[in-house]
Amino acid sequence: MSKTEVPRTKAPLVPLATLIGRELRNEKVEKPFVRYGQAGLAKKGEDYFLIKTNCQRITGDSSTLFSVFAIFDGHNGISAAIFAKENILNNVMSAIPQDISRDEWLQALPRALVVGFVKTDTEFQQKGETSGTTATFVLVDGWTVTVASVGDSRCILDTQGGVVSLLTVDHRLEENVEERERVTASGGEVGRLNVFGGNEVGPLRCWPGGLCLSRSIGDTDVGEYIVPIPHVKQVKLSNAGGRLIIASDGIWDALSSDMAAKSCRGLPAELAAKLVVKEALRSRGLKDDTTCLVVDIIPSDHPVLPPIPKKKHNVITSLLFGKKSQNSTNKASNKLSAVGAVEELFEEGSAMLAERLGKDFPLNASSGIFRCAVCQVDQPSGDGLSVNSGPFFSPASKPWEGPFLCANCRRKKDAMEGKRPSRPIVTA
Repeated sequence: MSKTEVPRTKAPLVPLATLIGRELRNEKVEKPFVRYGQAGLAKKGEDYFLIKTNCQRITGDSSTLFSVFAIFDGHNGISAAIFAKENILNNVMSAIPQDISRDEWLQALPRALVVGFVKTDTEFQQKGETSGTTATFVLVDGWTVTVASVGDSRCILDTQGGVVSLLTVDHRLEENVEERERVTASGGEVGRLNVFGGNEVGPLRCWPGGLCLSRSIGDTDVGEYIVPIPHVKQVKLSNAGGRLIIASDGIWDALSSDMAAKSCRGLPAELAAKLVVKEALRSRGLKDDTTCLVVDIIPSDHPVLPPIPKKKHNVITSLLFGKKSQNSTNKASNKLSAVGAVEELFEEGSAMLAERLGKDFPLNASSGIFRCAVCQVDQPSGDGLSVNSGPFFSPASKPWEGPFLCANCRRKKDAMEGKRPSRPIVTA
């Protein structure tokens, strides 16, 4: 140090949580790059996927770009998977008001995704075909990720802290007690397949129909208690970025979420997707269609998501980057930690349509014309009911409280709640 230099005092240390909190609140962070890869192997040829990276919230405005990644695992045929792939995005977008800000758009997405899934299911039922499909639908807008899912295709998030978080809930009757209770309460029967001698084999299924899932799109030949209402989760990443792995159950029956994430860390997305499929094949063989999408959301100055340095496990890292149970459906324990560079913005998984649509849908009652919250068709007020009104009007009822449903969508809502069937149930 020269004689003229003045000694500098050390700046006080800022806690990591405070730094990340500032980072999460910084609205001036540049938009990330989105890199993706896809790989798959076909056994039955019923898996379909959607990759669309040039979507626009406002048509013609390149500053409103967002990306969509989705997997549809069909069963009993491919028509439902193809129909969902071709229609869900349009149905979601048609449920979002025009000329709203980005923040308002992100807030509207969870409800719009519910509407889009239900509308897609309703339209497919009208075709009279009996196939069904899972749907795991992911929208990436800047650092915000919104995931809607029915069935057992899964989306996980791997962040720079080394935390692997599940962004979906598996709707398998075998593993989801809440869904089993809902199905039986709505009039379905849950049990295993009976074989000669009275022995029960295989996973739990819903009867009639024998479906292993409690939620799907399509499946016209089973009861309405198999609903298309998705679990929705919305999170915001820090500008450190993260990796999404979206895959059909051909992957998840072979690999845990942690195994899938660890198998491809530090690799470009395209190679990572291939490696996940290869690892699943090595572990279990080709038992089912196996499809994987890897999506890296990375800072603009990073060509690839950097690998996570290996660290010894200790109490401090446990506190900062604690894992949550994959099987937990408790919302309190299912929160993603902001300290782990992820902020949870929204999560809801109720199968009740009224709860998912809420009561603050915009209505123009003075015109005498109401737009159905699901099918988006304008109808005179006398032709439908509020989603929250009872089956019969009384002096104390509030028929226009909440979003309006046309007669057809109201019948579907009641059927999904076990009140009455809206389509014939095949018992053969």
